[in-house]
Amino acid sequence: MRTVSLRRRVTLTTAIVSGVVLVAVAFTVHALFGLVVNRSENTVLTDRVQLAKQLSQEGVSPDDLIARVDTRSVRARLVLPDGRGFGSLTRKNAEDSAVKTRIVKLTGGQLDGGRLTLQIDTPLLSRVQDRLGILLSLATAGAIAVIAAGLWFGVPRALAPLDAMTRLAREIARGQFGRRLNPSRTDTELGRTAAAFDEMLDTLEGALHATTAAEARARASEQRIRTFVGDAAHELRTPVSGIRALAEAVIQHPADADPEELQRMHLLLVREAVRAGRLIDDLLDLARIDAGLQLHRVPTDLHALTATQLDRMRILHPDTTFRLEGAPVTVTADPERITQILANLLNNACQAMNDASGPTDRQYLPTVRIRLCATGKFAELAVIDTGPGIPQNDRERVFDRLVRLDAARDHRTDGSGLGLPIARGLARAHGGDLTCEPPPPDRSGAVFLLRLPRD
Repeated sequence: MRTVSLRRRVTLTTAIVSGVVLVAVAFTVHALFGLVVNRSENTVLTDRVQLAKQLSQEGVSPDDLIARVDTRSVRARLVLPDGRGFGSLTRKNAEDSAVKTRIVKLTGGQLDGGRLTLQIDTPLLSRVQDRLGILLSLATAGAIAVIAAGLWFGVPRALAPLDAMTRLAREIARGQFGRRLNPSRTDTELGRTAAAFDEMLDTLEGALHATTAAEARARASEQRIRTFVGDAAHELRTPVSGIRALAEAVIQHPADADPEELQRMHLLLVREAVRAGRLIDDLLDLARIDAGLQLHRVPTDLHALTATQLDRMRILHPDTTFRLEGAPVTVTADPERITQILANLLNNACQAMNDASGPTDRQYLPTVRIRLCATGKFAELAVIDTGPGIPQNDRERVFDRLVRLDAARDHRTDGSGLGLPIARGLARAHGGDLTCEPPPPDRSGAVFLLRLPRD
């Protein structure tokens, strides 16, 4: 076995690894800075274009416009229809295709028909990036030198606990299992042995803690299941009791009874059966979600899917205004399950607004607004209604199973309190989420935000 100097080996190895990491970090920071600069250039040019359009609409003079948009980092050149030119950007520089340039035609006021050219001051940004590269190189070299010197003088002190670790290992071998070796390094034979022994003790203690925690979770899960089963049985008892009572009444109804009364009882019987069937379907959906729902993912136009659902809702709720805002967004999802989410959210919104307004409230205009947009890797669909809204403390509780809020759902007879839990479960099965967000400061109502991955 080679007995080389641990001091030299540790110092050299750590210095090399640290140097590689620091160099990689320096290159990464430099590259990220370039990306940030590139995005900042686009943002600055976009802001200057918007500012120029706004100033043009306000009727400012060419000199005032140039004074506002021609800054240290952005050069501008304004050419009016009569050929007059303004700004610090020359015609030759404006035609340079290697520099980011934006050209916009202005309208309104004195600048109507003028052509504004905006260009990033590339030399200024290049100098900043070059200086950053120099600073990173100096900082990396200095850090490597400091690390090497610190290791060379610090490793001997770090190796001092070897004798103490040996004594402690012997104590553990005699049965003192409550203690740990805690090796400072694990790249030697002694260090690997001590680390393996500590890992064994940690595994045993961790298994004991995990068993205790699993038992606690199992008891809590069992209690939740019992509560859910009891609540579900209570929800099912109402329609089943109604079906039984109506069936007995139909059977006991005299043959010469009023046909309209008999037909009314048949309709009530069918309605209670439909209600019980809907609740059973919801329970089955929850069971499938808990067991791992199988989704048939295909590219889906979320905008078209929502528009189709809104057409159905306009027929069912002719007194409610439905608005769809945003551009088409394509997601890879199960269209049937997404339709189920939308149906639950829209039905809840309509029911909440109807309960809040009442049929005789002429000044109340129930409106459901759907806002669709793409944010990064996700598509966001917000359902905003003009109902009574949801208190802040209840915005997470509404997703619990068999929960109805007092404000607008206590007196509903057709809801089971499972629509929102099912909708959230379906959203999370797609890799997204469904949350209840606070409404805008100047508006009331509920806001539900559905986020779905676009890939």
